[in-house]
Amino acid sequence: MTFRIADEEDAAGLVPLYDGAARWTRNRGIAQWQPGGKDEEHFRLRMREGEVWLAETPGGVAVGAYELWWDDEPAWSAQPPVAGYVHRLMTGRTGAPAGLGRLLPARAERRIAEAGRELARLDCLTSNPRLRTYYEGAGYRVVGEQPAEAGPRGESPYGVTLLERRLQRGGRAGAGPGFRRVSGTRGPPRGSAPWVSPG
Repeated sequence: MTFRIADEEDAAGLVPLYDGAARWTRNRGIAQWQPGGKDEEHFRLRMREGEVWLAETPGGVAVGAYELWWDDEPAWSAQPPVAGYVHRLMTGRTGAPAGLGRLLPARAERRIAEAGRELARLDCLTSNPRLRTYYEGAGYRVVGEQPAEAGPRGESPYGVTLLERRLQRGGRAGAGPGFRRVSGTRGPPRGSAPWVSPG
């Protein structure tokens, strides 16, 4: 499994990955995402303002992805630059290896720590206690609730539970084991260089 930062050419492939994940969640009664809800321009914007990461098979097939934001005022309000905000954790409905759903947030946390930030933050539907329990089992703790997200990154009528996890500090300044540097990619406003993991 290879992890790499996405570029604009990957936007077209991210749309069906999102749509498949949206259909899967809706079939299980979770209405947070909907097929057709995110287009190529959405993912290009996320690449320009933050980072989008892909998980690929050895054959180069994208089987997972996530967005990493360096701020999230709609849900978290204005905050000091101490966290990375993980959004749209997606796994492909076919071809994704077992355990990828746990590996994606772990890789996001590692990227956040390499950028010099100490907290990983995410949110989930307040009406989805199962997902909240899943994240709590992965080391996140509930720190608040937002009745509804609102703002330029997309209004939504649902409330969300806010969760965060404190990351280990003291990582090496270099790329660290298993990571290689990607030149020309965007990092956090005050962070370090982005990295790609070969697995």
